[in-house]
Amino acid sequence: MRSVSLFIATSLDGYIAKPNDDLSFLKIVEKEGEDYGYAAFAANIDTIILGRKTYAYVLKEIGNSHYDNGARDVYVITRTERPVAGRTRFYTGDLTELVQRLKSETGKNIYCDGGAEVINELLNNDLVDELIVSIIPILVGNGTRLFKDGRPEQALELVQTKTFETGLVQLQYRRKRNLNQPG
Repeated sequence: MRSVSLFIATSLDGYIAKPNDDLSFLKIVEKEGEDYGYAAFAANIDTIILGRKTYAYVLKEIGNSHYDNGARDVYVITRTERPVAGRTRFYTGDLTELVQRLKSETGKNIYCDGGAEVINELLNNDLVDELIVSIIPILVGNGTRLFKDGRPEQALELVQTKTFETGLVQLQYRRKRNLNQPG
């Protein structure tokens, strides 16, 4: 069965964006030639799920080629129907049903690229199998929290910790499974 992974950066105090969706604090760890393991991670995925705001931000900052490169299926979770664009689908249905269907299909793993609403819905429905969280060495104080209150408790197993000379610390966790739990 395919797994769903998060690969995301957050401030030390738990924010993935400052107010007004400001991601400028991520720039403090940018370093020529350093991708913090993203290329190796991306080699094992063939499907991306993300929210509409995250999709719009990436299109503006990086460009369409980041998602629509012909190598991956992309599902943009949105409330507004739009036509398919290449391998990008704008999905207005139930996120849990989509992810359960995708996990049951053959293929590489599934990457949830954000945002917080999509991540937390997946966590609320126990659909995230792996979390790779990069901690940026900054306290931003306010903004969009990575983890919302009210989620069910979920036990995690530490797989790996990496430190980088930029001060970024990357934590990789896998969801602990109950012995009676399938998959």
